[in-house]
Amino acid sequence: MASASDVQRLRSETGAGVMDCKKALEAAKGDFEKAKTILKEKGLASAATRGDRETNEGVVEAYIHSGGRIGALVELSSETDFVARNPEFRELAKAIAMQVAAMSPKHVSWELLKDEEIKALLEEHGDEKTAKAAAVLMHQPYIKDQSKTIGDLVAQLAAATGENINVRRIARFELGEAA
Repeated sequence: MASASDVQRLRSETGAGVMDCKKALEAAKGDFEKAKTILKEKGLASAATRGDRETNEGVVEAYIHSGGRIGALVELSSETDFVARNPEFRELAKAIAMQVAAMSPKHVSWELLKDEEIKALLEEHGDEKTAKAAAVLMHQPYIKDQSKTIGDLVAQLAAATGENINVRRIARFELGEAA
């Protein structure tokens, strides 16, 4: 039987619901790390079913690169303010803002590109995978861990919190760059 303090600790670290934390701790026979893994796996499996839920909470995060010549804004949204106040959520927003400043993606999603934009990207980069990584935030390898994409990071946090999380908008500014 999971203690109330263990359930509360697991909930604060993962953002998962009380009952989910209790069940994970019981399934893991009290092993805290195993319970976190169970919650993560359960969250990844159910992430696809959350995709249509509204995300009206969140944060707008800014990143200004040293020297003040490049800056980025990111709107990261979640279903509840409970998740939006979570330190991991805010860390992800900051990491995405840094990614936007460093890698200059043109769009959040490949599906939002216009046909002529896709054609130009394919001509420039040769294949769809390379074009997506160059121009679309969610397909770019994360600058601090090339084995993961930004989309992977968002999906991992969605799994951990049990909520739909979206990168709604991005903007990048560079001194001297045409608008």
